[in-house]
Amino acid sequence: MSSVIITGGTGLVGTALSRLLTLQGFSVIILSRDPARHKSQSPSIRYAAWNIRDQTINEEAISEAKFIIHLAGAGVADKRWTDKRKKEIRESRIKSSELLIKALAQIPNKVEAVVSASAIGWYAESGVVQRVETDPPDPGFLGETCRLWEQHIQPVTAMGKRLVILRSGIALSNDGGAFPEFKRPVRFGIASILGSGRQIISWIHLDDLCRLYLDAMINPQWSGIYNAVAPQPVTNKAFMIELGNRMKKTFYISLPVPGFVVRLLLGEKSTEILKSSNVSCEKIKKQGFQFIYPTLDAAFRDLLRR
Repeated sequence: MSSVIITGGTGLVGTALSRLLTLQGFSVIILSRDPARHKSQSPSIRYAAWNIRDQTINEEAISEAKFIIHLAGAGVADKRWTDKRKKEIRESRIKSSELLIKALAQIPNKVEAVVSASAIGWYAESGVVQRVETDPPDPGFLGETCRLWEQHIQPVTAMGKRLVILRSGIALSNDGGAFPEFKRPVRFGIASILGSGRQIISWIHLDDLCRLYLDAMINPQWSGIYNAVAPQPVTNKAFMIELGNRMKKTFYISLPVPGFVVRLLLGEKSTEILKSSNVSCEKIKKQGFQFIYPTLDAAFRDLLRR
């Protein structure tokens, strides 16, 4: 049974991915600052210590693992973007990557591949023309954060290890992330359309995202950077109207929330909420990846029946 280290393994993606990996016969090691406070739900999942601030890590875990999936990073949408929070978002990604690089360089190991998260926040605003993996980073906060995140995990390639970076769109799940926030006002009969509503959302169903991590991890032909988004990006307005139709049929109203109100409520973070992100998934399709939920219709049919 091959072992997989997951950083950020207690978050939305990490929890679902750990479950998938154990079903596929892998042993999962989740790195945590406090392993003792976690109770494993599976004999195939255990916790090992690391401390990003002190730059320490469980050496046995590094020696044992065949693969590393690097998801660690403070939540971008969790809190208002104060200077302190922005520093935490950026440094949590940089310092965790630096710790992995140091560990792989200093501890004898058999790690074959590292699959690292990134985000489509890399890209500048995009309307009709879809963003592709070779496009330059946006100079704003998230673009620069993604650039540094990817830069600081790149040294694994110099160690002869395969590196895959997945720039994820909005992961749709009932268990957390953005989707429960989208649903909340609709439950009360209001489909909240943010700003103009014309900004494009590039999304992916969480199950497809986890399958993508699995494919990228086990298949040697995966290498480099890929956009982890579904084939059908949609506008914010189309997303919310479809959600309203699914949840409330005709018993809802669409309510535009002006951009200035969003900016007032969310501060600088509103820039990303109102930004149009039209991102291409052609590269992963060419790798042969098959989506279970390629359309919003398919994703909503699954998520809203649970």
